[in-house]
Amino acid sequence: MALLPRITGTLRNVQLKQTFGKLYELYRADSLAKVGMFIFAFYLVVAIFGPMIAPYDPLAINKDAGGSVIRLSQPTAEHLFGTTNYGRDIFSQWLYGARVSLVVGSVAALFATTLGTIIGLVAAYYGGWVDDVLMRFTDLVYGLPGLPFVIVLVFILGANLFNIILVIALIQWRITARVIRSEALSIKERPYIESAESIGASDFRVIFLHILPNVLPLVILYMALTTAWSILMEASISFLGFAAPDQFSWGRMMYQVYNAGAIRDAWWWVLPPGISIMLLVMSVFFLGRALEKVTNPDLRH
Repeated sequence: MALLPRITGTLRNVQLKQTFGKLYELYRADSLAKVGMFIFAFYLVVAIFGPMIAPYDPLAINKDAGGSVIRLSQPTAEHLFGTTNYGRDIFSQWLYGARVSLVVGSVAALFATTLGTIIGLVAAYYGGWVDDVLMRFTDLVYGLPGLPFVIVLVFILGANLFNIILVIALIQWRITARVIRSEALSIKERPYIESAESIGASDFRVIFLHILPNVLPLVILYMALTTAWSILMEASISFLGFAAPDQFSWGRMMYQVYNAGAIRDAWWWVLPPGISIMLLVMSVFFLGRALEKVTNPDLRH
């Protein structure tokens, strides 16, 4: 019996290696996955180093040699993306906004996926009244309208970066919980799970060391998809004017150009944040498409 923990541990390591091996092979064979990885890596670099290389303070009012404010200037060598109606440098705002958009999307997705995975695993493993309570609570959250719910909570809790991440995570975990529960229900009936339980393995060990590795591809897939939806939700919140006033994001840039009444005329102000949101979300969906082939082999053909 002493050999059983080693055998199950070895099987678990083999499963993890096979999972990441499949991910790597699919990435190499999928052109869209490579495009998605390149785009995401580009915006990740911009998010990390953007504030360091920004040529101007994003709130600074820029003036010409005569002391006049450079309002709604088209792109020039001094201002690569032009200026706003207050003479602020759009390129610098775009660089600062990349970090907020990416941080909100990634961290909110991490929190939401972690919460949804734990709820799904616990509901599937224990079953009975635990499953009923957790799934009815999930149904309740499904009944909440996404964006209005987030806006109300941000209004109540206050518009800052942490609260925006928190409220997005509180609405985005529901899909992950249901999918992980469905997969875990079949996995918990496998012989090696019964063997682990028979030798006295704790519930925590069975759930997180034996069941979780088998649902890991689904967890990674839904984290990628949740990242995309979180980025879109943050942009929507900011565009509606509920973002933190002292933090720049691409959604807030869209809000400012709309408020200035220049959304039809100042193309140099609209396109950088708009195209960046589109490309970043598209890159995450491309990566998610490749990840989906791990969980659904039929898609590989």
